[in-house]
Amino acid sequence: MAASPSIITRDTDKLAAKTGNLYESVAIISRRSRQIASKTKEELNNKLAEFASGIDNLEEVFENREQIEISKFYERQPKPTGIAIEEFMEDKLFWRFSEDEDTK
Repeated sequence: MAASPSIITRDTDKLAAKTGNLYESVAIISRRSRQIASKTKEELNNKLAEFASGIDNLEEVFENREQIEISKFYERQPKPTGIAIEEFMEDKLFWRFSEDEDTK
């Protein structure tokens, strides 16, 4: 079974170099990925809400090509994780570490 061409091997040393710790880098990327996914989901839901009707009959489901095209468009979008990694590696993200209560 061949790997999908969308799978990219990442150099963990380069990820870790940005923060000095791989796990902190992954946490930052993860948080940004969730932000992107949430925004995308909200956009999709807003667009699909236009098609919502109280009556669900089988004919409407099969005839609504515009709704299907909108869904397919969002399925073809880059994954939120990939976008977040690219933003992180291109220094497009800003993050800060909160101070520990013990150091105050």
